[in-house]
Amino acid sequence: AALPALAVGAGLLVAAWRWLRGAARAVTGGSMRGKTVIITGANSGLGRAAAAELLRMRARVIMGCRDRARAERAAREIRAEVGERAEGEGELVVRELDLASLRSVRAFCHRVLQEESRLDVLINNAGIFQCPYMKTEDGFEMQFGVNHLGHFLLTNLLLGLLKNSAPSRVVVVSSKLYKYGEINFEDLNSEISYNKSFCYSRSKLANILFARELARRLEGTGVTVNSLHPGIVRTNLGRHVNIPLLAKPLFNLVSWAFFKTPLEGAQTSIYLASSPDVEGVSGKYFGDCKEEELLPKAMDDLVARKLWDISEVMVGLLK
Repeated sequence: AALPALAVGAGLLVAAWRWLRGAARAVTGGSMRGKTVIITGANSGLGRAAAAELLRMRARVIMGCRDRARAERAAREIRAEVGERAEGEGELVVRELDLASLRSVRAFCHRVLQEESRLDVLINNAGIFQCPYMKTEDGFEMQFGVNHLGHFLLTNLLLGLLKNSAPSRVVVVSSKLYKYGEINFEDLNSEISYNKSFCYSRSKLANILFARELARRLEGTGVTVNSLHPGIVRTNLGRHVNIPLLAKPLFNLVSWAFFKTPLEGAQTSIYLASSPDVEGVSGKYFGDCKEEELLPKAMDDLVARKLWDISEVMVGLLK
């Protein structure tokens, strides 16, 4: 009898903890009416949650997604959740974008530049996590190619529109796991050795260094750039992680109890995209809607500039 009672008690404590955590949801700011936001990977997880919240705030949200059918389904679900708005009161638009293909990135940006008169916020959210060794369409290691290089090209091709729409914002979703990454310029493509965990961490370190260097280059333009970590979130990002069958029930219980929901995890992205509190703030790193300190390797401006120069060549911006 003691064991069931203990389980019930623990369950109630966890439920109370989750309720309190949910009550601490960030205040993200006022209306986004008249503003256009692009979110990569917006059909699930953090991106989907951010898209729904920004639509509620009356933004025009462009969902940049690899799988158009899944994205259209997610958009229908979001519209149903948020409710129909009057004309000019927010809009959800689906556009095909495969960050593992530089051709797709260029086609997406070409369409945006043809169709959109402004771009107020770009949220570089999409990512791939600890996949087996594979390459993108252009021959890059998948995690570095999608998480860093695809977003690097995307952002550079949209910079003119962001500058013309200033004040505007770039938000880069990184991870605390950047701490375990190193930028190895001798093997950026992981052809000498590959460890899926370290390579994910490398791509997330690259995200922060990119955001830092981009912020430096955009000083005085009215375009701000900040990076963030969302915390540990229950999303499908971990689909490549193998969990033993017998351990899955325990893992599911732990993730339900202690991992953030996608909406909770998306709060810092939404905050950086919309809050007047960070107007004019650039080159910083955030967690739980607060500025956080970085390790020295994530603030190495020489490495950031070298990574930028090499990335320009890798994505074809420079010959």
